[in-house]
Amino acid sequence: MAALALLSIAYGSTVIALTDVVAALGHASGLGGDIVSGPVAKIVVDLRLPRTIMAICVGAGLGVIGALLQTVTRNDLADPFLFGLSSGAAAGAVSVITIFGDHFGIWTLPVAAFTGGILAAGIVLLLVSRVRGQGPERLILAGLAVSFMFTALTNYLVFAGDQRAAHSVLFWTMGGLGLARWDNVGLAALGAGTILVFGLWNHRRLDAFLAGENAAESLGVPVARMRRTTFLVAAFSTAILVSVAGVIGFVGLMIPHLSRPLAGPLHLRLIASCALFGAVLLLASDLLARTLLPPQELPIGIITSSVGAFFVVTMLIRNRS
Repeated sequence: MAALALLSIAYGSTVIALTDVVAALGHASGLGGDIVSGPVAKIVVDLRLPRTIMAICVGAGLGVIGALLQTVTRNDLADPFLFGLSSGAAAGAVSVITIFGDHFGIWTLPVAAFTGGILAAGIVLLLVSRVRGQGPERLILAGLAVSFMFTALTNYLVFAGDQRAAHSVLFWTMGGLGLARWDNVGLAALGAGTILVFGLWNHRRLDAFLAGENAAESLGVPVARMRRTTFLVAAFSTAILVSVAGVIGFVGLMIPHLSRPLAGPLHLRLIASCALFGAVLLLASDLLARTLLPPQELPIGIITSSVGAFFVVTMLIRNRS
């Protein structure tokens, strides 16, 4: 992760020597080092460093969210996409871009995306509360319905709104870290930190889910309440992460599967491993997104979706054999 972080700062539309990167970071942090020329230092400290930190936070957060959702729903395909959390946040952001306009300055998009994600989570929980039983399959079905609903709303807003904003909408719905600044990196850290602390604090309760719901109940774990709480915390973190980075798919789906063979099924190590692997995946994906078609920047969702498709196909072939 450290190596990728340095490469992420060094490479982009303008390539900066690693020695200059290290010198600029050392000087900015007060640890000494040679003074780097003004433009280079500004690119390193004010543009690429916050972007790198945001990639680490968003990747780590999405990886942990996927692991927790897969555990409490006992579904290996669970991720923020499946429950409509990402779709709701995207719909909120697109509504601002195409219809309502930028009325709150730089915080308009994050606030709208956060509101959309929380609204989607509220609708899912309302649907689940209206049916008998509140098992994981009902949560998944309600999430799918809400996901399709908000996706349809997003598509409608794209066609009914300002067509000149189509490029911004496309980039937002496929994710990107171009909005990273020092004033919103804290949001990404809050989203990742919330789900990470929640998972580590409740790792023993999450371990009990591995033995089945009945066994978890016999061990004193309130299964239904734990599932709802996990979903709400995941919704909160997802809404924050989407509000600063857009919709980035497949990270929450892939990372837990990549982590379990190395970290094992128990959640103390699994959560830490998912955070690390998620950060590595998003750092690498963002580096590719910025360097494949210079000076243009690809939406990072194209990279993660391509890797995710290959990953799912590989899983299918391995299970068949």
